[in-house]
Amino acid sequence: MHLNNLKERSINQHTTHAQQICRTALINSCMKMQVKSVADKDIKLMNESDSIIIIPTYNEKENIEKIIRAIFALDKCFHILVIDDGSPDGTAAIVKSLMASDFGDRLFIVERSGKLGLGTAYIAGFKWGIEHGYDYIFEMDADFSHAPSDLPRLYSACADEGYDLAIGSRYITGVNVVNWPIGRVLMSYFASKYVRFVTGFKVHDTTAGFKCYKRRVLETINLDDIRFKGYAFQIEMKFTTYKCGFKIKEVPVIFVNRVEGVSKMSGGIFGEAFFGVMRLRWDGWFKKYPKAVS
Repeated sequence: MHLNNLKERSINQHTTHAQQICRTALINSCMKMQVKSVADKDIKLMNESDSIIIIPTYNEKENIEKIIRAIFALDKCFHILVIDDGSPDGTAAIVKSLMASDFGDRLFIVERSGKLGLGTAYIAGFKWGIEHGYDYIFEMDADFSHAPSDLPRLYSACADEGYDLAIGSRYITGVNVVNWPIGRVLMSYFASKYVRFVTGFKVHDTTAGFKCYKRRVLETINLDDIRFKGYAFQIEMKFTTYKCGFKIKEVPVIFVNRVEGVSKMSGGIFGEAFFGVMRLRWDGWFKKYPKAVS
């Protein structure tokens, strides 16, 4: 009897010890799962953003990964939407590779078949941004002519200072352009002067393509009524924003000519802008624009 009692006591001790080991292992496993869950939630919160940057691309394989990584390295979290017009150089494939490997929760792409124009790319991006609930929607080039470090200043003008449109302006404090041929500098500068003269519009850099819109601006404007596709698109969007009664601020930036890749500018784009401005002046007299609402 005494021997049997010893055996039972030994078995019970081993059983209790094994149960304790299992219980400890289970607790440790649950704690690791909780820590991982908290970490995942923290990462998700860190990667959430109220802002989307639209970057239209056509043959930008030299620049696209660099500009994406530069934007995501900023302290302020931005999301990026690339609108690619069927780049034959593989730009879209580079973006999709980054989405799969590093930035799946904050990098997005819309692929279109063929070159459909800068204006239509941005319109598609505006609609995508509105549909996905972003409060601040940016325009930006892929070639580093627009410095990623200026993005927080454009954001602050709208989010903190109360403006509806912030323009990265090359001409608000003189001529802040680097490495452009003098002919192109003069053409761009006097194009803005021409727009101001014809339309009475007081913005200094009317052709700028580095901008931050508040969501309500793009919801107020009938985007399907925007008629221009090239250089004049930038003028028409600013002029329409102005005619709708929204507040606009020009934020001084330095524009640096692209180092890699090929410019997409053409003579036809400037022709559209020249004659398009006259049409805008006519619209300014007779067209009824929707008005800004709080």
